Amino acid sequence: MTTRTARPGRPRSSSRAAIEDAAGELFLERGFGHTTIEQITQRAGVSRATFFNYFTAKSDVLWSAFDDSAGRLGDELAAVRPDLPPLEGVRRAVLAVAEDFGPERAPWAATEAEVMGIGEELRISGLPRFAAQAALLGEHLRALLALPRSDSRPSAAAAAITAAVVSAAGSWVRAGTGRGPLAPYVDEVITPICLGFADVFGAPAEAGPRAGPDRRQEDGWGPTGRGRSGG
Repeated sequence: MTTRTARPGRPRSSSRAAIEDAAGELFLERGFGHTTIEQITQRAGVSRATFFNYFTAKSDVLWSAFDDSAGRLGDELAAVRPDLPPLEGVRRAVLAVAEDFGPERAPWAATEAEVMGIGEELRISGLPRFAAQAALLGEHLRALLALPRSDSRPSAAAAAITAAVVSAAGSWVRAGTGRGPLAPYVDEVITPICLGFADVFGAPAEAGPRAGPDRRQEDGWGPTGRGRSGG
C-alpha cells in the first residue's frame, strides 16, 4: 500500500482510492479501533463529506472490494440463460462474480485482519452483507421455481451456498501468496451443494440417480473437475 499525496479536486474514483489507501495505512499503524474518520480524511486529503459520498461508516471501507463485486450478483443472475436448471444458473452467476478475484486481489482487510485488529468488526459488519446475498439468491430461486413463501427450500439453498462461498473465501485468503484465483475455491464447495439441492427441487427428467462427475456432465453442469491449480 503506497502513501498518496493529497491534491484538491480529485476525480471521484481517485478520491475513493485515496480514502481506501489512507484507511489501510492507518489501520496498520494505529489499529482499526484507534483510527477515526477524521484521521482517514486528513491522510487522504479529502473532506468528511467526500468520505460519506462513498462510505456510510468506517467499517464499510473494509468491505469495499466485496461490496463492488457483490453488487454484480443481481446482474449475473438476471443474465443467466433461461434454459439452464435453476441451481446451475445460480452456480454460474456466483462463479462469474468470484472470477473478479485473481490471486492479487485478496482484500487487504482480510489478509491483514489480525494486524489491524479488525477480526470482530469483520464478523459484525459481514453478517448483514452475507444475509443480503443469501436473500437475493433465495428470491431468485423462489421466483424461478414458482414456490410460495411458506416453502423454506429456496432460502435454505441460498443460505448454504452463501455460507460455502464465505468458507471458500476464507480458505483462499489463508492460502497466502500461492493462493491462485478465488473461483476454483468457490466452485469446489458450491457445486456439491447445488447438485444436492437440484435433487431436492427435482432433477431434470433425463437425469439418472447417479451422483458425481458423470451426473454433472449429463445434466449440463459445467465446467467440472476444475482444481485450484487450474485456470
